Amino acid sequence: MPCKSLKPIFPVSVPDLPSYTKNQLALRNGQDREEIWVAYKGIIYDVSHSRHWRNGIHYRHWAGQDLTPELADAPHGDYVFKPLTAIGRLE
Repeated sequence: MPCKSLKPIFPVSVPDLPSYTKNQLALRNGQDREEIWVAYKGIIYDVSHSRHWRNGIHYRHWAGQDLTPELADAPHGDYVFKPLTAIGRLE
């Protein structure tokens, strides 16, 4: 079984990132705007260029939302966020 760490696995300087509301995040779902964003542990990541998030869908998961509670069901850990660009923090 893969290790699914719930501790941050890499440093993200949160104060330096702009904050966005859940409504602003929801608009970046791959349907309403070109940007495709997801949040995890309060940090918003841009997945627009990820082949895994085409059209804002990754398996049964939709972009534009906080994926923190859903990661427990994923076949991978939070290391998948490491190569992504952190673009904001979720209010």
